[in-house]
Amino acid sequence: MATVAELLNPVEADLDTLLADLRSLIGAGHPILQAAAEHLFAAGGKRLRPGIVLLLSRAVAPDGELTPRHRRLAEITEMIHTASLVHDDVVDEAATRRGVDTVHSRFNHRVAVLAGDFLFAQASWHLANLDDLDVVKLLSRVIMDLADGEVKQGLFRYDTTQSFETYLEKSYCKTASLIANSARAAGVLSGLAASRLDDLYRFGRQLGLAFQVVDDILDFTGSDQQLGKPAASDLASGYLTAPALFALQERPALAGLIEREFSEEGDLEQALELVRGCEAIPRSRALAEQFSREAAEALEWLQPSEPRSALRALPDFVLSRLY
Repeated sequence: MATVAELLNPVEADLDTLLADLRSLIGAGHPILQAAAEHLFAAGGKRLRPGIVLLLSRAVAPDGELTPRHRRLAEITEMIHTASLVHDDVVDEAATRRGVDTVHSRFNHRVAVLAGDFLFAQASWHLANLDDLDVVKLLSRVIMDLADGEVKQGLFRYDTTQSFETYLEKSYCKTASLIANSARAAGVLSGLAASRLDDLYRFGRQLGLAFQVVDDILDFTGSDQQLGKPAASDLASGYLTAPALFALQERPALAGLIEREFSEEGDLEQALELVRGCEAIPRSRALAEQFSREAAEALEWLQPSEPRSALRALPDFVLSRLY
């Protein structure tokens, strides 16, 4: 199975340019905020989100070339994503991300919150300068969704009565909205027809949901090393994801353990056994497979090209993390 780097190979040079441009865009603001932002971009993430924007932009362009506005959209996408990670790490009190100290553990909580705000503000400024109201609306919606997802996640901690729809809405807000709306925005800048914009949005939405469900499965099946955080940390924090919600349907005893917030010795271990010992993981895997299949189908109309091949391989790559 291809790696992310291999899939993003058609836009590798574009991503290198993007990283250099991001450093100059963040510019000579406050030295500590600049250091915090620099630290994040140096942490070496997969750059999957801007990579998708660049691949789609090349795939739909008649000559396969990128315009400056498409490049800027990819930069804005990465800024928004990075800003959301900074805030997430503060909320989750995470000490490391991708094996690197988080901003708040390297500096302090105040600097981390301000660095996240700073990146959101920078993204909004550059977004406004694209001078396309439809794109501004799409990416502004993402920033609202990210905050909404974080609030929802906090409100429903240890809540065994939440619906599966609530979980999917939260997953959309936290993970899929950015991929879906930035994909659609790339099509808007390319002047695509409304039905094709819907296809791009659907691709991003279903891919993002597949990505989140896979992440949620790995919380139960992955190692600390694979996850970059302690296994079962979501469950321990009271975040009920697809495997836990499916398990609650099959193993009612799980509800009691969650509702008392794993306060007694052995509660978390017992909860893990209940989730792993029923159909919850296979059902979650089937859900991720369905989302991945729908993402691939949404791009069938694209003309053959290297970027199209990479995009069509992405849903399978997302699933491959499970095996």
